[in-house]
Amino acid sequence: MGWDDVADLNYDNTTMRAAMQEAMLYWLTEADIDGFRCDHAEGVPNDFWKETITKLRAAKSTLLMLAEGSQTALYDAGFDMLHAWNFAYKLQYVYAGSASVANLYDTHRSELASVTDKRLLMRYSTNHDMASEKSPVQAYQTKEGAFSAFVASISMGGCPMIYSSQELAYDKALSFFGYQAMDWNSNADYQADYTKLMQLYRNSPALQNGEIKLYQTSKAICSYRISSTEKILVLINTSGNQERLNLPMERVGDSAKNLWTGESTVLPRTITLEPYQYYIWKIEG
Repeated sequence: MGWDDVADLNYDNTTMRAAMQEAMLYWLTEADIDGFRCDHAEGVPNDFWKETITKLRAAKSTLLMLAEGSQTALYDAGFDMLHAWNFAYKLQYVYAGSASVANLYDTHRSELASVTDKRLLMRYSTNHDMASEKSPVQAYQTKEGAFSAFVASISMGGCPMIYSSQELAYDKALSFFGYQAMDWNSNADYQADYTKLMQLYRNSPALQNGEIKLYQTSKAICSYRISSTEKILVLINTSGNQERLNLPMERVGDSAKNLWTGESTVLPRTITLEPYQYYIWKIEG
């Protein structure tokens, strides 16, 4: 891939740096944009970002800076949010059977280790690069697998991102440079599930900002999110097989409401999950 549409700028050139800063300031002052998503941010010197972001924030204090990168030094350079690259790829490996849920938990903890109250991490199940390799349906085996993987990506902390078109459940990789029209009427029920899930997320303080506890439950992701007003337990079968699992002992007997179906239940000791089935329970009482 030659990237022939992108100029290889010389960041040793102070005149070029000044011109780049002037161009970015234009979009803040004239177009009043909210911020920038900076492609391949790790390929640009951090001292440029630090100097530039300082100038941009002087013009707009509410500026949001998103780096397409995962090196934590980008936080020190002034970025607010990084991409959770490792989590997304590890999630794909789990669904492919080449990594364990425990491996995903390790990646999750490693990525969040440098995230403080003022630092953000963008979580997703696919993005522009990953979609050019495999569609979400291919990466997560089925369209049900792809959706449950997105449930995992938004329920384990971070800022959720939907890569436009993943909610169509297309079944092959997208061309990175070629234009591809999407039929937005092709999978209305699947799109409705994304809308429903994001509405649920927006109405849940625990899923947005709650503390997280992870449970080891074989091939299922099991996360417990706790805020001052809410407790949410999420259980996701990452396997294409029916799985009979033990729920965490400290949750057995809890009264819970299934936020997807509205049904109330008492959590049992064991539960059978169909392939890629998930539960999002609000613990009551």
